[in-house]
This record gives sequence, C-alpha cells and structure tokens, in this order.
Amino acid sequence: MNTPNIPVFDDVIAAAARIKGHAHRTPVMSSRTINDALGAEVFFKCENLQRMGAFKFRGAFNALSKFDETQRRAGVVTFSSGNHAQAIALSARLLGIPATIVMPHDAPAAKVAATRGYGGNVVIYDRYKEDREQIGRDLAEKHGLTLIPPYDHADVIAGQGTAALELFEEVGRLDALFTPLGGGGLLSGTALSTRTLAPRCKLYGVEPEAGNDGQRSFRSGSIVHIDTPKTIADGAQTQHLGNITFPIIRRDVDDILTATDAQLVECMRFFAERMKLIVEPTGCLGFAAARDMKGELQGKRVGIVISGGNVDIARFCSLLST
Repeated sequence: MNTPNIPVFDDVIAAAARIKGHAHRTPVMSSRTINDALGAEVFFKCENLQRMGAFKFRGAFNALSKFDETQRRAGVVTFSSGNHAQAIALSARLLGIPATIVMPHDAPAAKVAATRGYGGNVVIYDRYKEDREQIGRDLAEKHGLTLIPPYDHADVIAGQGTAALELFEEVGRLDALFTPLGGGGLLSGTALSTRTLAPRCKLYGVEPEAGNDGQRSFRSGSIVHIDTPKTIADGAQTQHLGNITFPIIRRDVDDILTATDAQLVECMRFFAERMKLIVEPTGCLGFAAARDMKGELQGKRVGIVISGGNVDIARFCSLLST
C-alpha cells in the first residue's frame, strides 16, 4: 500500500500564490449580536462569497493549475454533490480543460445547473445505490482523465488551507476556530494553517449529527465508514474521511463536534435576518457548534468558517418556514 502524500504548510503558501488573482480574498465579518450572545469576539470567514459560492474553488483551481499539457488536453473527472462539482467545472473552464462531473440524482438543482453552466459534462448517479468513487475511477481509466476527488487530494487540501491563512492574516490570534467537516479537505487544510500560525488555537471540525463518521473516526483512531447520512447539509453527506485528510485531522484537530438539522436552520435564519447572508446548511455547521459551546467561549477570540452559500432559493425558503 502506497503512503499517501501528506501536504504541509509550505504547500498552502504555494497554493495561495497559485490562486492569487483567481480566487476572491473573501471578507471577514462580525456581528455585535453574536458577540454579545457568546460573550466573545467572533470573526466569520465568508466563503459563501467565494467564486462559485464556496471555499471549494480554492482547492479545485490549485489542483488543476498544476496539470501538465497532457493532462490538460485529456481532461479532469470528479465526483461531488455540488460545490466541488461547480469548483472543478469553473476552474476547468478558466484553464481550458474539459471536465466531467459525477453528481448524485438528488443534488440541489441550482448546483447541477451551475455546474453545467460552467461547462461541466454532468453524469448522474444514485448516491444511495451506486459508488461515486468507482464511477469516477472507471471514467478516468476509460477516457484517460485525471481524477481530482473532492477532498482526499494533497493539492485540494493545500488550496482549502488558504481560507484560514487569509483569516489569520486579517484578524491575528484566535483562541478557537470552527470549521465544517464533510470528507475533511477544508478541516485538514485549515489545520495546516492553524498549527503553524496559531499553534495554541483550539480547532474544531463540525459535521451533521446524522453523519458523525468523522467524530467516530477521530475518537476511535481509525476511519469509520457509514451509509450516506440523511441530513439537510448535503455538502457533508460523506461516508468517510480520506486516507490523507484523516491523519492530519487526527494529529492537528482538538475535537470533532456535531450539529442537528434544526440547529442549522436556526443559523441559516440568523445569517439571513441579521447579517443579510445566504448560507447553505453545510455552511452553518461551525456556527451551530460555536453557539452550543458559548459557555466555553466567554472572553475568547473565535473564528468561524462559513463554507458556502449554494442553496436553491425555494429550498432555502422552505427550510426557514418550518
């Protein structure tokens, strides 16, 4: 078995240079209401305002920009419920690379439409009956494509780590940082930046309560595989952590927390009503956990990564009306 290529903080720095001028340097926002409620100074890194609406653009563009000429001509393939799909499709268009995207049949319509709009060739599968990873591998082998998975790839992880790099550059020291967790690309990239720039900062990954494979893996010491969880956080409906993301998370993260769908809806409502931000359910995971830990955050400087804002408006309104 090959030893996975584990990225380091220098790879994050290199990724930051590679994506500069292509990815947005997203704003950091605050809310007096939240500061008062938590008794803390809270900083939201708004990756919902990133190109294509999520942090995923960082890792996708970093990975594709390293393709050689043969890879560029042949094209890229990936599998994703939506945000990585859009990120690969947009990055590929910008770099002149053909892109094939494997997406679940129940992916949000807005994400499928956006992926196609960016020029991606979408292949639909049933997430509850078919193996997206195998479909991706088969397409790569059949057509000579390069497979760039949504999280378990060194260049993807390094690119995702640039969001935390920017956050620390802007706000300085943090006592705690909360990051959504699906397959672990964002959390492991965030960990690389955090352990170098703020080694004493408590780092938390947050996943849906219905899909706590990351929490179980973290606490047991080995990767736990689960069935596709049923949760409104479609960006975190992963079944397991990766062979690259897990060792970084196990080494550098302080704990893995969970949030219920009801908590995510509460956070979506707050972002919309009080901060005028549209945030998808997955993007609310970090905020939900921070609100739940307010007793431990008194007097602290707290960072929260809002991972994305890609949600169908009809679905958004439906969730907030419940």
